[in-house]
Amino acid sequence: MVRFVWLVVFGIISTGSVFAQPLHNSKHGDARDPFHPIQRWLPTPGVYRTASGAPGPLYWQQRADYEIDVTLNDVDRSLSGDCRITYHNDSPHTLTYVWVQLDQNRFRNDSAAVQSQTAPSLAGRSPFKSVQTLLAQSAFDGGYKIDSVEQIGTDNTSRDLTYLVVDTMMRIDLPEPLPPGESTQIAIAYHYNIVDAKMIRARGGYELFEDGNTIYEIAQWFPRVAAYTDYTGWQHDQFLGSGEFTLELGDYDVNITVPADMVVAATGTLSNPDSVLKEEWAERLASIEESNKPTFIVTPEEAKANESAGSPAKKNSKAKKKGKNKSKKSAAAEGTKTWSFHADNVRDFAWAASRKFIWDAMPVQIGDRTVTAMSYYPNEAEPLWSQYSTESIAHTLEVYGRYTFDYPYEVAISVNGPVYGMEYPMICFNGPRPEDDGTYSKATKYSLISVIIHEVGHNFFPMIVNSDERQWTWMDEGLNTFLQYLSEQEWEEDYPSSRGPAEKIVPYMRGGHQRPIMTGSDEILQFGNNAYAKPAAALNILRETVLGRERFDYAFREYCRRWKFKRPTPADFFRSMEDASGTNLDWFWRGWFYSTDHVDLAIDSVELFVIDSGDPDESYERKRLEEEKREDTPTTERNRNLRRRIDWQPGLKDFYNSPEYDEDKVEESDRKAYQKFLDSLDDDQRALLRRTTRFYVIKFANKGGLVMPIPLRVHYADNTQEHFVFPPEIWRRNSKEVQKLLLTEKEIVRLELDPKRELADTNTANNHWPPKLEPSRFQLFKKETKKNEMQKARGDKDDDEKDDSDEGDDEKASEKDSEKKNDDQENADETTDTESDVESTTADADADTESSVTKDSQPKKRNQKNRRKRDRKRQPKNANAEEVTQ
Repeated sequence: MVRFVWLVVFGIISTGSVFAQPLHNSKHGDARDPFHPIQRWLPTPGVYRTASGAPGPLYWQQRADYEIDVTLNDVDRSLSGDCRITYHNDSPHTLTYVWVQLDQNRFRNDSAAVQSQTAPSLAGRSPFKSVQTLLAQSAFDGGYKIDSVEQIGTDNTSRDLTYLVVDTMMRIDLPEPLPPGESTQIAIAYHYNIVDAKMIRARGGYELFEDGNTIYEIAQWFPRVAAYTDYTGWQHDQFLGSGEFTLELGDYDVNITVPADMVVAATGTLSNPDSVLKEEWAERLASIEESNKPTFIVTPEEAKANESAGSPAKKNSKAKKKGKNKSKKSAAAEGTKTWSFHADNVRDFAWAASRKFIWDAMPVQIGDRTVTAMSYYPNEAEPLWSQYSTESIAHTLEVYGRYTFDYPYEVAISVNGPVYGMEYPMICFNGPRPEDDGTYSKATKYSLISVIIHEVGHNFFPMIVNSDERQWTWMDEGLNTFLQYLSEQEWEEDYPSSRGPAEKIVPYMRGGHQRPIMTGSDEILQFGNNAYAKPAAALNILRETVLGRERFDYAFREYCRRWKFKRPTPADFFRSMEDASGTNLDWFWRGWFYSTDHVDLAIDSVELFVIDSGDPDESYERKRLEEEKREDTPTTERNRNLRRRIDWQPGLKDFYNSPEYDEDKVEESDRKAYQKFLDSLDDDQRALLRRTTRFYVIKFANKGGLVMPIPLRVHYADNTQEHFVFPPEIWRRNSKEVQKLLLTEKEIVRLELDPKRELADTNTANNHWPPKLEPSRFQLFKKETKKNEMQKARGDKDDDEKDDSDEGDDEKASEKDSEKKNDDQENADETTDTESDVESTTADADADTESSVTKDSQPKKRNQKNRRKRDRKRQPKNANAEEVTQ
């Protein structure tokens, strides 16, 4: 027992030790020293987390089981619930209170999230939606209303508990301390108003249709116990919108009461299908195992009939015709059903409900188990969703499973509604839809596939590999975006992936306004690029260029296996990848994750050396030929016909002016000395003198600061080529510049650095020897002529309005398009990245969720030429930019 206590104390001390960055090394020419070990920056290994990156022998984590009864009020769009939490203290510490997350409090107008929101630009023109969002937020009565907080005894008696609400967190004080190995039950009764997710950006909420029907996507809907960990204690940082959630795993039993004509999708498996499903739906669901493609459980026709008959507007109309004078509330409350769901070992629970849902499903074979992939969507999502949603789920489970572990749950669900992209255990919300006429763009199609892959992929990170999103967004978003890219490439050839390949991150890496990846979630700048795109590109480079696929894939699977249903930190990921791949990657983590350096490698110079045999006759002939090829200088040419004194005074000439004198002439003594030198050599040495090997010394410069391997393609005079990859350790003595020797019998005529664009090199102009000149293109346009006010008053038209000025029309439209593009891009870049723009495949997938990936791909001068026009016509920044949902 004494030994156990000592180990626990040692574990507490060791895992909490984090040293600061090493001091600046002023006595080394490379003071930044990118190969300095990062171990001082990482927590000291101990009994909780080992130096190999695996959980230690005394690793622990808490657990919270939930029993919840919740009722949806479809009239005033609110929820009321009773949540019973069984909290298990598996830590070695005695706890005197428990912290609970109240995420809905973010929508309170006095919340830190709302109060810390900076003002949008209101100068000039403002979109209706931006102003409507501002007004909706100010008028919305959001946040939890806590009705009671009680402790439930073993005899099922209850007593009130003291609690303190601190913005989006609530501390519940325990009457008696909770010792290690014990558990307690806490019951919380509450209610809150559901947010309009089409008006106020949110991770859950409702969407109201013109016919009065609603799709509810319900998330962060019950008080959830905050994580208590060995590395940070209680994780009770406030929810400001960007940093997501750190939660404990547990079992859930949830009863959801909704209007009887609604269909419900939820985390877990349905416990009472016979009570809530129509007979034909239950029969179809039971028979899907015989199918290899999605099968309708609720058909489009049934969904259409259901939404038509059950809409509040329809019911009120019928009530008035019958003269019953029923209120909306009484009409809508005529009948309810309670859907019961059970889920084992999940860290959260979400659900969706609507009269409008079509429901399809298909079986997916995962290992020796069958998982049911299911999609729920309205007729407005057709024909896109029935073709791609459930297939995308199946594809994700299959591909992710190969790189990590088999998906452990029984169902995986995708729901279409107001939230563009958000993930929860077994269920996710995805937004792309076709146009009203059923057509859709290529961008919409691939945005749907990509966002579903991404959100279903979140089941693996962080729902199972349970990382701390509140601190390290990249540990779930970055890893997930990387696997999303691998999955997209297995969907079809030339899939238009927006993130993953090294070259996709170049515009961001080249630009400014950055912080390192290892930045707290709420302090990240350029959220999508930093937390999604850059880690994904870094891992792809690590896989393809640094480690190779075999070593990377093995190490990545090992990390996932070690931390399945556990809570890893960045140090655990870094150490696991190094431990399983057998490679020291400190330089890589330091550069990509702890700095804002970028890749800009350059070929600085090339020198050629050959062996001089020392033969005096050979040397003389070579020098003579070189002199013959040498052009005269202008001075020598112009002085050639000068009248020189020595020509008309012959007595001035002596031996040194005679043809017999040649200062470079080989003397017999030179030949004898050379022969004596040859006689002193053995056969190998004499053969070496005769070699024609070319010694090329290539000087590489690291202008961006980020050390990387050096991929180099060498082109020879005989039209052959050779590819080299010099390891990153080549920079270990000097990361600013390094020289590399190439020995070849062939003449090198051209060199290409990073020819396959695998490094995210931000400046390819310096990657060639000899330098390669690449043209920059410009367009011509004709300046339009505008009429003055007097000319307009007498009816004169502008040149671009005349019938014969088609060319002017085209030029005017071109200029306006260019101006609009600049304005839209500037607004998008100044808006906080959202979950939706991160997970969409292309920037035009959704106007409200446009990605800012391309900001720094445009040179600054490109935005300057229309500066004055933008100042006059500028669109305001997104009025609700703080929300990171979609």
